Amino acid sequence: MEAQENGFGQELRRRRQEAGRSLSELAERVPCSRSFLSRVENGRRRPTYELAERCDDFLEAGGELLSLAPRPRPAREPRGGKERDGIRGPARTASKLVDRAAAVPPDAPSPASGHGEEFDRLVRRGDLRHAAGRMREADRCYREAHRLAEGRPRAQALAVARICRRWSDPGQVDRELLHLIGDSLAALRDDPGPEAGALRLQLNAHRAKKLSMAVSADTAVARAGPDSGAALARHTLHGLERADSAGAAGLGEEVRCEVLTECRWGLYDFAPAAASLALSERLRDAAVRHGSAHFRGESLMALAVDQLRMGRVYPALSTAQEHRRHAAASRSELARWQQRTLDTTLDLWHGRFAAAADWILRESAEYAERLAADLDVPAGNFRQTRMGQAYWLLREQGRMRELFAGGLADDVQEHGYFPVWRAGLVLALCETGAREQAADLLQAFADDTDGFRALPPHGWAVPTLALLAEACAAIGDRPELRPLVARLRERLAPHNGTGIALAGWPTVLVAPTAQACGVLALAAGEPDTALAHFRQAATPARTSAPQLARLRLWQARALRASGRPGAAAEAPRLLRPAHAVAQEYGMARLAAECAALLAGTGGAGGEE
Repeated sequence: MEAQENGFGQELRRRRQEAGRSLSELAERVPCSRSFLSRVENGRRRPTYELAERCDDFLEAGGELLSLAPRPRPAREPRGGKERDGIRGPARTASKLVDRAAAVPPDAPSPASGHGEEFDRLVRRGDLRHAAGRMREADRCYREAHRLAEGRPRAQALAVARICRRWSDPGQVDRELLHLIGDSLAALRDDPGPEAGALRLQLNAHRAKKLSMAVSADTAVARAGPDSGAALARHTLHGLERADSAGAAGLGEEVRCEVLTECRWGLYDFAPAAASLALSERLRDAAVRHGSAHFRGESLMALAVDQLRMGRVYPALSTAQEHRRHAAASRSELARWQQRTLDTTLDLWHGRFAAAADWILRESAEYAERLAADLDVPAGNFRQTRMGQAYWLLREQGRMRELFAGGLADDVQEHGYFPVWRAGLVLALCETGAREQAADLLQAFADDTDGFRALPPHGWAVPTLALLAEACAAIGDRPELRPLVARLRERLAPHNGTGIALAGWPTVLVAPTAQACGVLALAAGEPDTALAHFRQAATPARTSAPQLARLRLWQARALRASGRPGAAAEAPRLLRPAHAVAQEYGMARLAAECAALLAGTGGAGGEE
């Protein structure tokens, strides 16, 4: 067989070797047989345009590799004048190639949908860019596919489902995407086909998540708040189960993964953490069966988040390690940013403050600037995550005054539409001695949320309540705040157990939920009840030396307030190791509070 002109093959080999990728690895990711790819590199086989495109994407050649490939020939009508499987021309050639190369590998892009060669090419190209973390480029491909599919509702719905994978600003509803989803659902309303049914499930799942992103009436769509998003998520999950039990045609693993991913987020603030964890585990299994890099990453982050919320720190460490391997293999900047954010959440929990500070104060700023400049992800995602981790680092190290001196407090106030930030500001005011101002802000918060009843039952409401619990204890016993303490206890009661209040997705682990319940019981003058809660909180707290030190301080305070026989001798046995840990980890405020109690003064210590 005569060798073909080898400009593409030589450049492919050069770029592959420069990237440190083996021929087998590239063949798995394209997908293609290793032997065929070897012959392409040696000029013994001509690559298809689709194969060249995938190689260009995987090796991040920026189109330079693709420019050396032969352009696709115009599609010819098959014999008999009918399409075969809805695929013609180069797409048919590529499908034959994949058939000969045996099974499609796990990270292969989505197969041709049969909606037209150019449409399928754009969707595949978008999928490859999305997997690489280049969301803006992916969005362009999906939108062009949507434009190209005008007059074909199923094809447009498929493109809309892909567009909806983009991230939205936390706490805000993406009205543009809701509009696109609504148009597609209306166009599919009378379509009885199984593909249309699967697309409706996907679109409703995305709509559920987008609606649930609202955190208040001001950020919601009129007459469609986050609770309606949660109701739609439940309805869509039931639809998925009915389709599964009926063996519905066209309901593949990709549809199942998409529905589970979006509905889990749609229910995040409205379902118990245990129910969310069950969905994450189903998603992980479906992602393994589907073999998609996108859903593998989604499932692992969701699983780690829910394991942490349940207080299962050690299983979460294992999941984080698995996600670390995924992020390295994906070569996606976005996946690496997610991994570092998760690592920093765990660093803060375990007291690795120097490592956390290195990421928060230096590396994350560089990541955020680079990714936000490319418009790959809304800047709010980076900004709020970094703000939350910076806030918590200052809090753990007893440096809360820097929150106000450095202007971070202004950023916190700017995001006051998200209630967790207002709760954080109340606690910050308490820990810097501004208790009167904190009490006023707490009362305003309670009035605005109808005595906290407007908060959702789960999700972001739990860390918000945990922060307010510590603020109430710091403000002290005030007659005007006693009704608020009672309402806070009522709202936190269902979360008493071995869980941990997790802020963000993830950002920081605030405290064991049982500890927050105990802090409120102590603020209400019930030290024995508080001690019972603290005993429960010890299970998750033992996975963190700094957190256990904080818990021991609260236990010592409850013992002193209880007046139990022997409490005066028992409290120091808790305070001494807590004080030693606080000093070892550089937790200045905590060390001062422990020292004050050991000295018998009972003072707050720290920054005041």
